Amino acid sequence: MIRYKSTRGSQNAKSSAQAIIRGIAEDRGLYVPDAFPALSKAPEDMLDCDYRQVAAAVLPAFLSDYTQEELRACIESAYDSKFEAPEVVPVVKAGNAWFLELYHGKTAAFKDMALSILPYLLTTAMKKEKEESKIVILTATSGDTGKAALEGFADVAGTEIVVFYPAGGVSQVQERQMVTQEGANTHVFGIRGNFDDAQTGVKRIFGDEACAAELLKMNCKLSSANSINIGRLVPQVAYYVWAYVQLLKQGVLKAGQPMNVVVPTGNFGNILAAYYAKQMGIPIAKFICASNENKVLTDFINTGVYDISGRQFHVTNSPSMDILISSNLERLLYHLSGNDGAQVKALMEGLEKDKKYQVSDKIKEGLKDFYGGFASEAQTKEAIGQLYRGEGYLMDTHTAVAYKVYQEYREATKDETPAVIASTASAYKFAEAVTAAIGLPEFRNGFDAISALNAATGVRVPKGLSNLEGRKVLHSGVVEKDGLWEAVRTSLK
Repeated sequence: MIRYKSTRGSQNAKSSAQAIIRGIAEDRGLYVPDAFPALSKAPEDMLDCDYRQVAAAVLPAFLSDYTQEELRACIESAYDSKFEAPEVVPVVKAGNAWFLELYHGKTAAFKDMALSILPYLLTTAMKKEKEESKIVILTATSGDTGKAALEGFADVAGTEIVVFYPAGGVSQVQERQMVTQEGANTHVFGIRGNFDDAQTGVKRIFGDEACAAELLKMNCKLSSANSINIGRLVPQVAYYVWAYVQLLKQGVLKAGQPMNVVVPTGNFGNILAAYYAKQMGIPIAKFICASNENKVLTDFINTGVYDISGRQFHVTNSPSMDILISSNLERLLYHLSGNDGAQVKALMEGLEKDKKYQVSDKIKEGLKDFYGGFASEAQTKEAIGQLYRGEGYLMDTHTAVAYKVYQEYREATKDETPAVIASTASAYKFAEAVTAAIGLPEFRNGFDAISALNAATGVRVPKGLSNLEGRKVLHSGVVEKDGLWEAVRTSLK
């Protein structure tokens, strides 16, 4: 049975159900599997499987304390008609790559792939563990996680959800999605700060014993819907397995031949899921990590030094990647170090104290499977315009960052290995930037931009974004970056 241990060395191993309920380890580390399981089916034996069946071949391997019946119910409840694409995740050839379209869920972003199933995994875990406390989902978001988590947990019995987002640091559409969220157990706050401030504040609450004691008096326990929760990360592994199966099915690859994976990355969870898929047996040759102008990951992959000291924070047209502290990188460091929790703990303490760290030669050797590149705002817009004008394929800004970095990678390496690009959001979520990129007039109002983009391209507007402007604002709170705990307390009273 797979057990989950902390990246920072605690020997207090948990079952997957216990790790999902807790969200983060008691030593502030992240839960990782104590071994990587193999796929229960070879990819070439899944050519006739639908997405649910592929997920059912992946999730039980990691969540080994759940029964087959429990996981089947979670999977079938998550990946149903709420996804507008019949196949759930289309794999579409455009340019010289294959786009893994992860945005056909209710909130039009890839976070739906995991956050549609996490509430079912969590409530099942609560029953298994006979957990009677109310679970408080505490989440920081750079734009997409917040809405997907709110949508998933709205009115789920035994839970409350509190989301913090950077006020002014997300797109108009993203903000409106969150502040109009219905549900008696939903609470949304802007913070006067950036995503890193929100994430740091949330992590501080998780590690504060006084907060835990006060929550206990209210019969509440904290958990997370961020990708720091292993219940968020594991479902993401399934779509990389699905991608490989689809390339086999389309005749792009033969069984055993490798693919490359290109991921626009901020918090490192999405690309880490691809790394986990490789550990399960999916042949992935190169992990191409694409950043925007907040290129701390690009610099880290190229130098082995993670340094945010004095680094300027950029607000860009790909706001979900406006991140300098990439939480899930901690998990990769743990695996590449040979599961050395003490080493990872020292690196994280160095980041907190000195705003930088340098990894060992062993970790640097493991990073050779990764390529790091970045795209400016201008390059992002140029990539959107070129692919749309050339092939009529419309990308959002984050996917365009990945596409631009992939073009750079191909030119630099001459690597012809078929590449899957994680397409992380509908273009309509960032319509202001996309309209400008394809030569339409500039719109300050995101909803006007949606209308203009639809009229010009004929690309369907996702149901979750239709009539968004007219929905009533239900959450208007804005707090200082040191006021997160008070906002949580107020929400739970």
